[in-house]
Amino acid sequence: MKALSFQNDFSREHVGKDVLASIVVVLVALPLCMGIAVASGVPPALGLITGIVGGILVGFLAGAPLQVSGPAAGLSVIVLEIVQTYGLEKLGIIILIAGLCQVIAGLLGLGQWFRAVSPSVIHGMLAGIGVLIFSSQFHVMVDDGPKGNGLQNIISIPEAVYKGIIPLDGSTHHRAALIGAITIVVIILWNIFAKKIKMVPGPLVAVVVGMTIANLLDFPIKYVQIPGSLGDVVQLPTLDVFKSISSNIFIAGASVAFIASAETLLCAVAVDQMHSGPRTNYDRELLAQGIGNSVCGALGAIPMTGVIVRSAANVEAGGKTRLSAILHGVWILLFVLLLPGVLQKVPTASLAAILVFTGYKLVNFKKMKELLNYGKSEFAIYIVTMGAIVATNLLAGVIIGFALSIAKLIYILTHLDAKLIVCSDKKAANLTLQGSATFMKIPQLAALLEQVPAGAELHVFFKKLDYIDHACLDLLSNWEKQHQSSGGSMTIEWEQLEAKFHSRRMTGALVMPESLKNTP
Repeated sequence: MKALSFQNDFSREHVGKDVLASIVVVLVALPLCMGIAVASGVPPALGLITGIVGGILVGFLAGAPLQVSGPAAGLSVIVLEIVQTYGLEKLGIIILIAGLCQVIAGLLGLGQWFRAVSPSVIHGMLAGIGVLIFSSQFHVMVDDGPKGNGLQNIISIPEAVYKGIIPLDGSTHHRAALIGAITIVVIILWNIFAKKIKMVPGPLVAVVVGMTIANLLDFPIKYVQIPGSLGDVVQLPTLDVFKSISSNIFIAGASVAFIASAETLLCAVAVDQMHSGPRTNYDRELLAQGIGNSVCGALGAIPMTGVIVRSAANVEAGGKTRLSAILHGVWILLFVLLLPGVLQKVPTASLAAILVFTGYKLVNFKKMKELLNYGKSEFAIYIVTMGAIVATNLLAGVIIGFALSIAKLIYILTHLDAKLIVCSDKKAANLTLQGSATFMKIPQLAALLEQVPAGAELHVFFKKLDYIDHACLDLLSNWEKQHQSSGGSMTIEWEQLEAKFHSRRMTGALVMPESLKNTP
């Protein structure tokens, strides 16, 4: 891998823009860092630690200078599963293992390979995560707790609605629900009517409104708990934790590494499309993420990825160099150190409401329509991946989606639909090829050619053919020689194939046999 170089990464002429951009990013990041931590089943302070590390450390090392790293909604589901299965004390060692896996992958130059995932699987994964976040945080939004797995959370949503509307048991669920509902309404209205005020993000405004109402009315609901010192929540891995490492712990760490890497590098691709500055060095970005997650693991915090919401805010606010991402981490640190009392006045319901809205946005209905344009199979992979994640878990769902993508690819590469139509007078016949004509389909193709009457004129149509290899071309060439001996002929609509593979004939990727070059 190329050595780290920071030449031209910082520029005096861009300092002003980077400072302003960093302020916008931190306003977006603060509520998300805490909200994602809550969704992950850990104290909000751990999300802030990850935001600080992602900003200062990863921002300095990153291979994607304008990408902002921090806690990601996409990982909250798997982190929650880890905490529920292994306990908070083992979360750090699992994230440390994930970070080390990313470091090794970055040093081995595997950055590009993490992008080799079908878009239908990625969007299905995000949609599945969206459903899980929406259903679990809906309960938190009414000051209740998640009900276990994804299906249980979905089924019990009516119960949460009931608690939020009718306080028959004398609880305060309805007041938390009111704050959550107000938070979502403010986000929606702000996005509609305040599009020009880019310096102030909707989630921040919504949290401020919810916090103000809850504190003015002195609502007895749950509020964010921030320790007097971040050191109070730091859990360094102990010797006992290291001794308890098992194969399941390694599998959990590798799962976090894979999902975090895929999400980060796909985010980097999207960020590259938003600006005209330096392109992403994927191996360096993967290495930086690995170092960041290793540090987060050592501190007992939650994992990080490159996150599209904060990265998009950085680009839109005019960020030009990595300085904006670094400064956003500095501002989070200063805010926690100097104004912890403000954070403790934030209702948990407001943070959960932000995640409910985020979960809804992750289920991208527009993306569903786009996938349908690429065929029903892509849409089916999307739906199955999403459903599998909700019904099982994140890793199993992604594996199922990936397996379906491989199965589809194998089908495409091996499927050939060949139809032979012989005229009633048996003087002419049409052979239409659709799909992929590879050596594996020679028996099928040869069987059809044997049905062509002797002396007939055969027309071969390639219009619907996606691929043909040399073996099938040689078969056609040899068959033509034998057919000509019986007075027959063969006409190949070569220009139909050339329209799809015009460059391959010239580069030698697809060479027409000499005997077919003069075929009409």
